[in-house]
Amino acid sequence: MTIQGLIFDFDGLIADTEKPEYDAWQAIYQSYGVELALTDWARCIGASYAAFDPVTHLESLLGYSVPRQQLITTHRQNANRSLDHLEPLPGVVSLLQNAQQAGLRLAIASSSDRAWVHSRLKIMGLFEYFDCIRTADDVEQLKPSPHLYLAALECLGLTAEQAIAFEDSPNGITAAQRAGLFCVAVPNEITAQLPIQHANLIIPSLTQLSLSQLQSLPQTPARVS
Repeated sequence: MTIQGLIFDFDGLIADTEKPEYDAWQAIYQSYGVELALTDWARCIGASYAAFDPVTHLESLLGYSVPRQQLITTHRQNANRSLDHLEPLPGVVSLLQNAQQAGLRLAIASSSDRAWVHSRLKIMGLFEYFDCIRTADDVEQLKPSPHLYLAALECLGLTAEQAIAFEDSPNGITAAQRAGLFCVAVPNEITAQLPIQHANLIIPSLTQLSLSQLQSLPQTPARVS
């Protein structure tokens, strides 16, 4: 079946927001003399802090309480120093331009909130490319639940067999596949260290995938549980 739509994760796929977020928390942990293991942080990558609360985890390592709101504010300030200068990851703009010119419908499916995704897309000049943007504000369950991808498909008016998902994290890949989508993984510096082997295709960069190659990919695999 001819591919008619592409659905993209945002954080870590369109722009590398994940390393600044992780590095900012790691600096806080190190100021207390402990480390934030990537395997622990991975639980919220592609999902949300509901899946992994970095303050609660820090307290569990220390054995005593820390000033939650102060640390959250410090983290946000430090992370934003990098995030305010975001650039699209390699190959993103070219793929969006080519897909739009080819008449494909484009969507975002992100576990982040609407204000974050909209503002960052606008800063990077990418907002107008997308026909649909579905975020944490639009569904009750986030990735690895399939709800975001199902909502994006519904908005695009497409079936899973007519679209391809692009993800960078284990949670996101699982969510896309649970929605019945063929999922291309494009890991970043952080998620390349995580288990993403269950993706249908793994590429190091979007620069290495053309529209003609997308159209020749196998039909969508069976929905996974």
